[in-house]
Amino acid sequence: MSAIDLDAYLARIGYAGELAADLTTLRALHRAHLLAVPYENLDVQLGRPLTTDPAAAFEKIVRRRRGGWCYEMNGAFGLALEAVGFPVTRLAGAVLREALGAANHASHLVLKIDLDETWLADVGYGDGPIEPFQPGDGPYDQRGFEFGRERTEDGWWRMRNHRHAPRSFDVRLEPADEAELAGRCVHLQTAPTSVFVQNAIVQRHTPDGLILLRNRTLRHIWPDRTEERLVEGPVEYVAVLRDVFGLDLPEAEGLWPRICAQHEAALAPAPA
Repeated sequence: MSAIDLDAYLARIGYAGELAADLTTLRALHRAHLLAVPYENLDVQLGRPLTTDPAAAFEKIVRRRRGGWCYEMNGAFGLALEAVGFPVTRLAGAVLREALGAANHASHLVLKIDLDETWLADVGYGDGPIEPFQPGDGPYDQRGFEFGRERTEDGWWRMRNHRHAPRSFDVRLEPADEAELAGRCVHLQTAPTSVFVQNAIVQRHTPDGLILLRNRTLRHIWPDRTEERLVEGPVEYVAVLRDVFGLDLPEAEGLWPRICAQHEAALAPAPA
């Protein structure tokens, strides 16, 4: 991968600690990234093409102080980890593979970090774990949120999210097919059936929970409870992006009619 300005990345995530290719640093960088950089798909909503190029993701997230979706968040994070000295392998995950099968392969990018043991780093799942985790069997807890892991019969590792966002993704611990990742990236930002085309999604971690904005619904999540309210207009929407998620994106005001339509569509009953 290409060389990067590591100091600029560390400034972006507000990290001033020690740097070493060890588990302590990996955990600290993972947490710092998720506390500073929001997951967001607003470029999809604005019709701006995205790629799986890590250098482009780094430019967007670090230089332009934006967020990104999994290909961008884990792409930029992988570059930073390599600059520190970590051995990084890009893996192709499959969100909801247990329901969708092969149709959703390469819909998620995950990073494998081989230290004394294998760790998975994933700053691109939005509302997932705040620190790296290991493939394995059984539940594990991070700051009160319980996650699950299991080995599937066909040799994949399945990771289950917490109860407030109960979905899973599967991954194999082998290098991703980059062409497959690129193709799925195009599909997810252009297909009318894609959740990223149908919804404006912005998410970020806080020290004790999560904040999620899906179309008009702003939701705060803690391990034991949730609170939500509706954003009432385009001016407030831009203010929430700025004040809650750290995104200076005034052009998002023009998305408001689309966001309202998407909000109403999500509430509509499914066809009989």
